[in-house]
Amino acid sequence: MSRSAVEIRIGLGSCGIASGGEPVRAALLHEARLAAASGVVKTVGCNGMCHREPLVEVVHADGGATLYGRVTPEAARRIARRHIRPRRPGAWARWMAAGLADLVGLNGDGAQLDAYRFDRKTGAAAAYLGKQKRIVLENCGQIDPLNIDDYIAQDGYRALAHCLHATAPERVIAAMTESGLRGRGGAGFPTGHKWSIARSQPAEAKYVICNGDEGDPWAFTDRLVLEADPHRVIEGLAIAAYAIGASEGFFYIRAEYPLAVERIRSAIRQAEARGYLGRRMLGSAFSLRLEVREGAGAFVCGEETALILSLEGQRGMPRLRPPYPAERGFRGQPTVINNVETLACVPWILRHGPQAFAALGTNTSKGTKLFALAGRINHGGLIEVPMGTTIREIVEDIGGGIKNGRTFKAVQIGGPSGGCIPARLADTTVDYDALAQTGAIMGSGGLVVLDDRDCMVDMARFFLRFTQAESCGKCTFCRIGTKRMLEILERLCAGTGAPDDLDKLELLTDYVSRGSLCGLGQTAPNPVATTLRYFRDEYEAHLYERRCPAGRCRALIQYRVKDSCIGCTLCAQVCPVRAIAFRPYEKHEIETDVCTRCDVCYQVCQNDAIEVI
Repeated sequence: MSRSAVEIRIGLGSCGIASGGEPVRAALLHEARLAAASGVVKTVGCNGMCHREPLVEVVHADGGATLYGRVTPEAARRIARRHIRPRRPGAWARWMAAGLADLVGLNGDGAQLDAYRFDRKTGAAAAYLGKQKRIVLENCGQIDPLNIDDYIAQDGYRALAHCLHATAPERVIAAMTESGLRGRGGAGFPTGHKWSIARSQPAEAKYVICNGDEGDPWAFTDRLVLEADPHRVIEGLAIAAYAIGASEGFFYIRAEYPLAVERIRSAIRQAEARGYLGRRMLGSAFSLRLEVREGAGAFVCGEETALILSLEGQRGMPRLRPPYPAERGFRGQPTVINNVETLACVPWILRHGPQAFAALGTNTSKGTKLFALAGRINHGGLIEVPMGTTIREIVEDIGGGIKNGRTFKAVQIGGPSGGCIPARLADTTVDYDALAQTGAIMGSGGLVVLDDRDCMVDMARFFLRFTQAESCGKCTFCRIGTKRMLEILERLCAGTGAPDDLDKLELLTDYVSRGSLCGLGQTAPNPVATTLRYFRDEYEAHLYERRCPAGRCRALIQYRVKDSCIGCTLCAQVCPVRAIAFRPYEKHEIETDVCTRCDVCYQVCQNDAIEVI
C-alpha cells in the first residue's frame, strides 16, 4: 500500500470527541511532525458513521481512500507510519532515532491494522453508505469545518454569489418552489411558499432565523450538520435573506450544543472577513448581518412562535396563528424561520438546479431526508436517504439489523411527537403522506429502532413524560391533558390500572391533539395513540393480567434462576442488594422480596440461566 497519502482525516464532531478522537488526532499529529509532513493531518466533522468513531480516513494521491474505524491512539500511530512518507532525509533519521523504523509498514504492521480497516465498497460499510444519497451531508467528513477555503473548494458560496449578481430574488423563490423543498423541521411546509409570503409583505425590516433548537431525545441531525459544515448552513440562510429582502438574521442554537455554537460563530467571522457577509456582500448592493443566540434548552422553543418570543428575551410560549411569522414575526416584522436541514439543501438546489432535487423522492415529498438512526441497531449514526426509502431498508440494510440477533419490533419516528410504527408495517416509505397514514409524522428526523425487549407501554410513557415536562403550560389541554394521560400510563406500568383506563387514554389523546395551541401539544399524544393502535394487546396485558410481555416494567416482572445454573456466582457478586446468596457450584436463588429488578444479574449471566417472568 502506498505511503504517499494526500491527507489523513480525523473526525472530530461531538461523537468523535466523545469516542476518544482527540488523543487519536494528537497521535497522528505527533507522527506527522516526526516525518516533517506538516499539513497531512486534517480535522473534519463526522461523516455520519457514528458507530465507527473515532474514524480516520486516509486519502491517497490517486483519489482512493482507506477507512479505519474505532481507532485507538496506538492504531493511529501505526496508520501514520504506514501511510506517511517522510519528506526530508532528516525525518528518516528522527524516526530511526525514535526506534520506529521497524514499524514503517515493513514488517507486518498492516496485519495489525486489519482490525481497524474497513472498505466503504464492501460489507457493512457498503450497505450503510450504498443506499444513501448525500446532499446535505456531501461535505461532512470531507472538509475542515473551520476552514472557509475548504468549503469554497467544494463550490461553497458559489450559489450565493450567483444570486447576488445574476439572479433576482423572485427567481430564487421560484427555484425553491420548483424543487418541491418542504420544511425539514417537522411540519413540512413548502419552503418556496413561505419565502414568497415574506417577500410580499410591505415592511421596513425583515428577518431570517435558522432554527437549530434540536430538542428531541436521540436526535442529532442539526448538531452534526452545524458542526461538520457550518458554512453550508450560513450560505443557505444568506440566500433566504436575499430572497425575502432581510438585512439581519439569527442562528438560534441550544446552549447544549457548544461545539456547534463555536463553529458557527467562527464561520460567520470568516465569511465576514471574505465579504460573504456584512455590508455590500461580494460587491453587491445587498447587506446582511448574522449573529448567534443560544437557547436555554426548552423543547417548546423549537416551535417557531415560541422561538421568536425567546429570541426577543421573553418566555418562550407559542402564540395563536395567524398571523404567521412570515407575515408578522420577530419584532413584529416578516420573519422566515427554517431549520438547519432545510437551509443546507438550498445551495445544492441552486447549484444543481431545482429539477435535480425534484427528481428525487416521491410525488409529494421531494429530495432527501436526514435521519438520526439510533436504538437497538447495529450501525447507528446520521444517514441521508431519498424520500420514498422504506423503513425496512433503513433498519435492515443501512442499519445492519437488530443488535444481538433479537427481533425487530417497531420504530419510533419523528421524536417524542412522532409515533410508533410496528415491524409489520416496515415497508412503509418515509415520506410525509405515507407516515401520516400510520399515525406518525416525519418530525425533525429521529428514528429509534426497538426490539422485542422493549415495552410499548413503557415507551409511550417515556415520550409522554418528556413532552409533559416540556409543556409551557399555556394550554389547558396540553398542561392538564398530558398530565392525566401520564398518570394512566404510570398506573398501567405499576400494575394498578383501572378497568376504564384504556378508554380514558383514547379520549384524552383526541382532546389534547385537537385542543392544544401549538404543535407540541397537538402531537404529544402520538406515541400513545399509535402504541394503542398497534400494540393494544400489551396494554391489555398490563391492565388485565398485571403482566409486562416484554419484561421491562419493574413492578410487573420477577427474575428466576433456571435449572441450567452452574453456580458460577457471577450474579451473586454483582447483585447490589444481595438478593442472591453466594453459593459456589450450587443453583442460585433470588429473593423476590429483596430484588429491585435492576437487571444486572440477567446481563452478567453467561449461561442463560436467569429468566424474566
